[in-house]
Amino acid sequence: MKNKYSISDLTKKWDLIIKPNQGWVGFNIKELLKYRDLVFLFVKRDFVIFYKQTILGPLWYIIQPLVNTIIFNIIFGKIAKLSTDGTPPFLFYMSGTVVWAYFASCINGTSNIFVKNAGVFGKVYFPRITVPISIVITSIFQFIIQFTIFLGFYLYFIRNGADITPSYLVLTLPLLVLYMAVLGVGFGALISSLTAKYRDLTFGMTFFVQIWMYLTPIIYPLSQVPEKYRIIYMLNPMVLVIESFRTAFLGIGSVSIQMIMISVSLTIIILIFGLLMFNKTEKSFIDTV
Repeated sequence: MKNKYSISDLTKKWDLIIKPNQGWVGFNIKELLKYRDLVFLFVKRDFVIFYKQTILGPLWYIIQPLVNTIIFNIIFGKIAKLSTDGTPPFLFYMSGTVVWAYFASCINGTSNIFVKNAGVFGKVYFPRITVPISIVITSIFQFIIQFTIFLGFYLYFIRNGADITPSYLVLTLPLLVLYMAVLGVGFGALISSLTAKYRDLTFGMTFFVQIWMYLTPIIYPLSQVPEKYRIIYMLNPMVLVIESFRTAFLGIGSVSIQMIMISVSLTIIILIFGLLMFNKTEKSFIDTV
């Protein structure tokens, strides 16, 4: 007996049909919006896990930048006597620490997604990119707390007569956070794709992030980098963020059109390449994890 229903007729009976991802970067905006509730559930999960497994909870977000700033101030300010371009050293180091902490949190959180979530990924379908996006959103709350601490010290120094001249770039702070989020997703997607196959890269991430930090003007101003190396130095996308942040709040730094074009172009390339690798890995990662 022949089946009188065709495949097209049968598929019409279903409310949702999951098909193989044919997108060239594996990033479907409509599908991501459809799963936005899942993103917020992941954000809530990360918060609950963090608070339940620590004694001090969110106080760590306050302790970390303060301790790092004090250490930098002693070692690089008092002992090494590195220039801070006339800015109070404490504010100089804290401004770099707060910004870098957000980006480092995004990178560390998204660098091992496939291994950490293998159990969930292997059981149910949902856009895998929702996981790194949720991590980036969770880290924004960390940044807000640490930025508030920075703002408190910032106002204290201004009240006590510190020579600080903020600029109109203060209004670009949301764009800087968005820029770091995009860069974090791009790098995180790329690195997580590699760690899914090469586990030892997970251990190397700590050293990679630490080295990257010292290649970024966090403990020293960009003015200390020789002019002939500036172009090479601009290949670090985080240079634009640090310099823009300090220019906005401290009135120091050097942000040029050339730096913006190089950094934004590199970030777009990293994001696209990262999504390509992520899309390729999610189709076969269950065989290697």
